[in-house]
Amino acid sequence: MVERIAEEKVNEIRQAVDIVDIISDYVQLKKQGRNYFGLCPFHGENTPSFSVSPDKQIYHCFGCGAGGNAFSFLMDLEGYTFQEAAVKLAEKGNIKLDIIVQSEAAQNNVPPDIQQMLEAHELLRKFYHHLLLNTKDGQHALDYLLGRGFTIEAIEKFQIGYSLPSWDFVYKFLGKRKFPIEVMEKAGLIIKREKDGGYFDRFRNRIMFPIFDRSGKTIAFSGRSLGDDEPKYLNSPETPIFNKSKILYNFHLARPQIKKLQQAVLFEGFADVISADLAGVENGIGTMGTSLTEDHVSSLKRNAQSITVCYDSDNAGIEAAFRAANMLSNAGCQVRVALMPDGLDPDDYVKKFGPEKFRQEVIDGSHTLMAFKLRYYRRGKKLQDEGDRLLYIEEVLTEISKLDNAVEKDYYLRHLANEFSLSLEALKEQEKQINFSERRKTKGQSSETVKKQLILQKQAKQLKPAYYTAERKLIAHMLADSDLAFKVQNLLLGNTFNVDEHQAIITYLLGFYEEGHPSDTSAFINFIADEKLKRIVADIQMMEINDELSEQELTDYIKQVFNYQKMLKIKEKLLEQKEAERKSDYAKAALIAMEIIQLRKSL
Repeated sequence: MVERIAEEKVNEIRQAVDIVDIISDYVQLKKQGRNYFGLCPFHGENTPSFSVSPDKQIYHCFGCGAGGNAFSFLMDLEGYTFQEAAVKLAEKGNIKLDIIVQSEAAQNNVPPDIQQMLEAHELLRKFYHHLLLNTKDGQHALDYLLGRGFTIEAIEKFQIGYSLPSWDFVYKFLGKRKFPIEVMEKAGLIIKREKDGGYFDRFRNRIMFPIFDRSGKTIAFSGRSLGDDEPKYLNSPETPIFNKSKILYNFHLARPQIKKLQQAVLFEGFADVISADLAGVENGIGTMGTSLTEDHVSSLKRNAQSITVCYDSDNAGIEAAFRAANMLSNAGCQVRVALMPDGLDPDDYVKKFGPEKFRQEVIDGSHTLMAFKLRYYRRGKKLQDEGDRLLYIEEVLTEISKLDNAVEKDYYLRHLANEFSLSLEALKEQEKQINFSERRKTKGQSSETVKKQLILQKQAKQLKPAYYTAERKLIAHMLADSDLAFKVQNLLLGNTFNVDEHQAIITYLLGFYEEGHPSDTSAFINFIADEKLKRIVADIQMMEINDELSEQELTDYIKQVFNYQKMLKIKEKLLEQKEAERKSDYAKAALIAMEIIQLRKSL
């Protein structure tokens, strides 16, 4: 059974936390008027449509329709149950909450095989870590790490471990603990032999680096060989709990620092992240042996304003940095690129030059995206050669033409003019031509996309029927005033709202008030059981309404509710009239016609 939290305690938690603080841990919010706006964490977007109201303690996305209060935000985004969300919020608000939250698998309805995979990874993480720090079997591996500059603090922080050289230790270890062998194979921890159908351990005699998801659960491993054994790094395969295109290494530990600085440093792999952390760069995250993906970009964009890309300095690293920087820039992030001497990766640099120089000269001395592109396009060109020089100038002008900032554009045009002794006016004219040409290309390619967007915008702006708007306006006022809610109920004379969801909301609302609750939208959202209705309530609460509802306005809204019902009745009567005429029952048809006239008069 789930332990119930007393309503008084729920209210205490709700009043102790500010929804803006809660959501700010996940979304960059900027104040506009009375509300805060940011990019919705529930769907991808480039223009902020996610609104948070500190007055009403609710949020609503005008793009995807997500909405609710602090509890529902954590439940929707993190997959928490109400009890777990309450525990998290109680911690945030320094409220003592003496309940035992039931197991995570039961809370989140995690399928048994997924839960077994998570539990097995968690068990092995602890076991590998214990072997490294506390046993003779792991002493040589510990000496190896300490010799490479790792500290005990870093080993603890990143939960680094060691796997035994045995071929079947993990297979037997997990089997004794009743983990299904087929599930462990699917989790990538053991491998099935083709010859005899037996199993052997994937990781043997390796330094073990656990991979965590955004909430800190162990979901995979990367094993580094001791010495020169190949492969140098052996990673878990993709599994139901591990998707490389979605995971950023160290994100769960780095996020507080990223939020604080509003800056993240992006590395190519976890080894660089750990080296940078040892050098004092605590806002570092890394991709897991894959190129940067849209999922990675979306996650970074929600948490940081500025991203510094710090990849290897070889050709492959520079190409990868160019692609990653462009992806981030196109998504609206401020991008800088950290450059290192040829042939060095961040791990090598820290070991060779030390932490302080890495922080000051590489990270703090990073280049703007445009400055990096100037270097990027110079590679492989002999600028004393006329052909290479003209090609370079054209490539750079193309990049300059994409800049939005007029001052930045002028700066780089002057830089180019000075470097090659060119006419600034000629460069400006050439840049304008490139800009015009690129815009024509883009216009042709995206005309269909623009057309679709216009259609969607038109649909979004279409006026709703009068009764629909009237019902929503009434609900908005009823949410603010319990006396008005009961007054509207009386004025409806036993009739219901025309939209089923609207009627369900006022049924909940009247029950909420009958239990003695004061007007409080955030508390009312907790009172509602249906998730869809919660989102609708949040949407309605974001509507602009008059502070006071006049009698005339109230009468007009009620009239619109009734009028729609009468119009439906008229349609019904018209069908009855046609049916009577079809049967040549003209007397009945005449009576129905009179009823229709009366209904129309009442409109």
